[in-house]
Amino acid sequence: MPLYLMLTTLTEKGVQTLNSNPGRVREVNRDIEELGAKIVHQWASIGEYDFVNIVEAPNDVTLAKLSVVLGARGSSRIESLPLIEVDDVLAALEA
Repeated sequence: MPLYLMLTTLTEKGVQTLNSNPGRVREVNRDIEELGAKIVHQWASIGEYDFVNIVEAPNDVTLAKLSVVLGARGSSRIESLPLIEVDDVLAALEA
């Protein structure tokens, strides 16, 4: 299944929500699964992004829907990038 790098920045509303309800992160992870994707790895980050996730999703459309649905809540901004196995890139270059 395709993998994506999902970079999340919390808005002021998101920071307030996280501060008052830290368990909300796990609730959002369950929401992501209900939307057809799965968090494979998740880290909190210091800097431009508050959370860095590796997400498994069946296709780009599922991830786009996920980004819109979560973004519409107003608590985060999401940037997602498709990930390609290095061996696949090397094989394509050698072909």
